[in-house]
Amino acid sequence: MMDLTDVREGDRRLTRRAAHWTSPLARRVLPAVETAAQRTKLWWAAAAVMSAAGGYRERKAAVAGLAAMGLAELVSNAVCKQLYERRRPPEELIPHEDVHDRPDSSSFPSGHTAAAVGFTTGVALVHPAWGAVCAVPAAAVAVQRVHSGAHYPSDVAVGAVIGLAGGWLVHEAPSLWVRAKL
Repeated sequence: MMDLTDVREGDRRLTRRAAHWTSPLARRVLPAVETAAQRTKLWWAAAAVMSAAGGYRERKAAVAGLAAMGLAELVSNAVCKQLYERRRPPEELIPHEDVHDRPDSSSFPSGHTAAAVGFTTGVALVHPAWGAVCAVPAAAVAVQRVHSGAHYPSDVAVGAVIGLAGGWLVHEAPSLWVRAKL
């Protein structure tokens, strides 16, 4: 049976492996992903593109994505990070210079991943094609958070679950509200 020690050791091994990924593509793309994802710029830009390029359904998907992103950020950053303090991965696991640009807040859970997956889930439940497009940078954000040493894989996994739940809740909230009124 697996216990918390096994999870922590697995986190350390996966973090070390991801941080040592030195392909030229990773070294070029992941820093750009990090910059785009800061302060949710990437997701606001995606919502703007969907709204400008599409019709009612694309605008609805953009609004759902932004609402889910906001909910996921609220849960991950304002609730979870306040309840559980976890140190960032130690510098000796990270062989590159990105280790010095890490936030000071708790690493658990990954707010960037929660926002990315929340936005993507909110969009996908309204417009699957746009959701598929958003899934690519959302996955890149999750990988980048571990590669840079900002998070352990379990932080990213929990952030993803929070994002999925936020997207589902935003999508289901209207029908839940109607059922509650009946």
